Amino acid sequence: MLESVLASLRSYVEALPYILPAVLIAIIFHESAHGWMSHLLGDPTPKLAGRLSLNPLKHLDPMGTLCLLLFRMGWAKPVPVDPRHYRNPRMGLILVALAGPGVNLVLALFFYLLRGLIFLYAPYTEVTLYLFDLTAYCAAVNVGLAMFNLVPIPPLDGSKVLGNLVPQVGGLYRKFREWWRPVLLVLLVSGILSEVLYTLNSTVNDLIWRFSCLLLGIG
Repeated sequence: MLESVLASLRSYVEALPYILPAVLIAIIFHESAHGWMSHLLGDPTPKLAGRLSLNPLKHLDPMGTLCLLLFRMGWAKPVPVDPRHYRNPRMGLILVALAGPGVNLVLALFFYLLRGLIFLYAPYTEVTLYLFDLTAYCAAVNVGLAMFNLVPIPPLDGSKVLGNLVPQVGGLYRKFREWWRPVLLVLLVSGILSEVLYTLNSTVNDLIWRFSCLLLGIG
């Protein structure tokens, strides 16, 4: 058993040059997208808080980043917003919540297209082989972050969408506010949530890769 654990640890360490940049890119653009959407809807709060920045230190949440590194599912520090600045506060909050996962899915498509271009046109070298693998990691982590954040459990984006679409659910979220993060951690550590999302992530990754191949004419 010890050998199995050591082998898994060795494999994880070897993957860090791929995982770390993928995680940073996914988190930075996810959180910046929340801030920019709120900013575009007329809210100055994210800009005043410095959350339109691409500086990862502005966005990283220690526990959420650790979960993302370990489980490829996690979260960052919430972007402060003030819905009083929106023309339609409820719809504004929904759009802000969806902006993060939406950008992650666009990035996944971008990285799969880049992977296809490397496959088609790049010479075979150690650098291009690294980039070929890195683009796959970047795409997969972005899909994982998007799908995970669409789970309707606070503090994830899916809860903000559902809570604003269904006010009664929003009330339930607020009533048991202090319980949701421990529930989320239990679901992650136990593997229950990971097991459910694994199939979804695989399906979405496969669809985006197939679509990328279709666009690039890869048979």
